[in-house]
Amino acid sequence: MTFLQPLMLASLPLVALPLIIHLINQRRFQTLPWAAMMFLLSAKAMSRGYSRLRNWLIMALRMLAIAAVILAVSRPLSRGWLALAGGARPDTAIVILDRSPSMQQRTAAVADTKLETGRRQLVESLIALGASRHVLITDPAAEPLELSDVAAIADLPAAGPTAVPADMPLLLQAAYDHLTKSSAGTSEIWICSDQRSNDWAAENGVWGGIRDAFARLPQQVRFQLLSFRDPAEANLAVRVTETRIARRGDGRELTLTVAVTRQQDGERTTVPVTIEIGGVASTIDVDLSGREAVLKNHVIPLDRAAGSRGWGRVSLPGDSNAADNDFYFVFDEPSTRRTIVVAEDSSCRRWLQLVAEIPPEKDLKAAVEVVEAEAFATAALDETAAVLWQGPLPTGKTAESVEAFVGRGGQVVFFPPETPTETVFAGFTWKEWENHPRPLKAVSWRTDQDLLSNAMAGGALPVGELEILRTCSVAGDHVPLASLPDSVPLFGRVANGIAFCGTRPTARDSTLASEGVVLYAVVQRAIDQGVAVLGTARQLDAGPAADVLGKAGVEWRRLVGPADMLATEAGKHAGVFETDERLVAINRPAAEDAGVIAADERIDGLFRDLTYTRIAGTAGRSDSLVQEIWRAFLIVMVLALVGEGLLCMPKPAGKSRPAMAGLRPAEAAA
Repeated sequence: MTFLQPLMLASLPLVALPLIIHLINQRRFQTLPWAAMMFLLSAKAMSRGYSRLRNWLIMALRMLAIAAVILAVSRPLSRGWLALAGGARPDTAIVILDRSPSMQQRTAAVADTKLETGRRQLVESLIALGASRHVLITDPAAEPLELSDVAAIADLPAAGPTAVPADMPLLLQAAYDHLTKSSAGTSEIWICSDQRSNDWAAENGVWGGIRDAFARLPQQVRFQLLSFRDPAEANLAVRVTETRIARRGDGRELTLTVAVTRQQDGERTTVPVTIEIGGVASTIDVDLSGREAVLKNHVIPLDRAAGSRGWGRVSLPGDSNAADNDFYFVFDEPSTRRTIVVAEDSSCRRWLQLVAEIPPEKDLKAAVEVVEAEAFATAALDETAAVLWQGPLPTGKTAESVEAFVGRGGQVVFFPPETPTETVFAGFTWKEWENHPRPLKAVSWRTDQDLLSNAMAGGALPVGELEILRTCSVAGDHVPLASLPDSVPLFGRVANGIAFCGTRPTARDSTLASEGVVLYAVVQRAIDQGVAVLGTARQLDAGPAADVLGKAGVEWRRLVGPADMLATEAGKHAGVFETDERLVAINRPAAEDAGVIAADERIDGLFRDLTYTRIAGTAGRSDSLVQEIWRAFLIVMVLALVGEGLLCMPKPAGKSRPAMAGLRPAEAAA
């Protein structure tokens, strides 16, 4: 239990005062044998046990009354309903806020969102705790904000909602770094979150290191999680998954693919989706059954007088979360899908060139340039979307050119050389070839995202049908995208923009070429990711967009978005921004629409062996998390004194009863 006046607890030994007085009184009397008293003692033998019990109860109630007075004067605090935290007033209180879009959920009966409710309850609790210092952490990349007035949390723009997911491991790492640098004393870390799986990343291996780091701190650190985990059952979310401009005769058409999702299955319903372009809005009814409805290839004629690029918005009617009811999109004439092929094997070169020069849509333009590794640095990299590299890993200036290409958003897919070398690039290297007497087939691959994700219609790529005759092992950290038996990597990602394939599209090595659907999908998706950077109109997720908008020497103009956005938070809010040459739409990441909530047991396990309390929160809840409960102890004191008084009252004298029932007085006397 936490106390605002913990020094008063030093007087708790006074609880033993009634017992001490009793023992002293016992020593004031001497026991002497007296024959005349023997008959009285015998008469009271039957009531001695009850008398002793009553005396002990009187003693206990007196001690309880003293203890209740001392605890009441110490001003105890209660956190949550029957959730009492241990320790005294903290020296430092650190607040970690989850400002992700899902925290904008509200209930139908109240106007406050989860984030607004959490901020208000945290302010009330921290004021009651009276910590010496208050620190706010909302962005792991920014310096923690030390507050002179904790009440400012309710109104600070830096504590307001964003379109960025909360990275809890990095936020807790920032809290740990602050504690070590500031040499704080006893500290409390208050976390306000809705336990979304994408925010907590409970499967991330860094949690063990974070937990151990806090456990080794010399000062006591207590964790308080204010959890708003109530799901948004009736909430709908909308997003644009694809935009494409096509020419039809003398005019142009914009083709949109719009997805409407909800977190749980429900009854079939009709959802009105509003599409707005250039100030002109139209509404289309979309039938939603299950969890998702897709409006595929919806065609919108574009004004001939309009420029080649533009922006728009799709919207849903208001529901429990306004943060996912709008989605911005931009469009422009498609860029040429330019690919560079570097291959030492002629058969590999031919197949990679073939799959790269066939665009997925007939209106798209594709171009493939085959270059030698030595001439790579002189190629037109600024106009290239992807590089397909089969051969020894790049070194020297060639490696620097590849790194610069990836750094500006280009995509590279590596295929193994015939003779692996010890060259290391981006932390990985090719090792040895292994022949498989019996062809291997993939046993697992990622279907939710990246190069091997399911097709737009929901069907999986036929990765499991590929036959792999030879594989080249790799060394270094990577994320497996497809694995063969014994965890042999078939496809993997080394870093953002760098992927690899553990075999080659030749008859000697695999059926990647003869069953070319998988190879074609991998190459075209890599080109899609690279060409998105080349176009003058780009769709970006909030968070990574900050690197684009914050680039030195580039001034972006806001076309739509929050007017009170801080300059330091550019790229963290949904909206549309432009320069003279570029147009960018920023939205929440797709993971925010999934709505997967981590189980309480999973979150509790992340704080194993630490002092940790989880308090359930509800949007719009008005009661305080921390309350003084000294009145309850005064009530206990009064009840204890009343009970002690009742036990000390003399027993009322009862009516005398005849010695022998049923006899007359004379007979009894006889």
